[in-house]
Amino acid sequence: MAFLKTILFILLGYYLLKILAKLFAPKIINYAAKKTESHFKQAFEGFDQQQRSADEQVGDVIIKKKSAKRKMDSEKVGEYIDFEEVD
Repeated sequence: MAFLKTILFILLGYYLLKILAKLFAPKIINYAAKKTESHFKQAFEGFDQQQRSADEQVGDVIIKKKSAKRKMDSEKVGEYIDFEEVD
């Protein structure tokens, strides 16, 4: 009889947890999403303030040049060898 009570309590606990998970899972996920969103907003605001302070340097002239890329001769890639099948 004790074995049946144990099985009954385990099944009852399992179904109770299943019902509670259906009720509270959307709220928990929503809470986690809001916390993550606020964390990313705080991180972006710090980055945005750093960008603004860097952009506010008045009077500096900055010239950015692209690095010169060497052109490779596509004609001189290698030697072409024509193979023929031997029967």
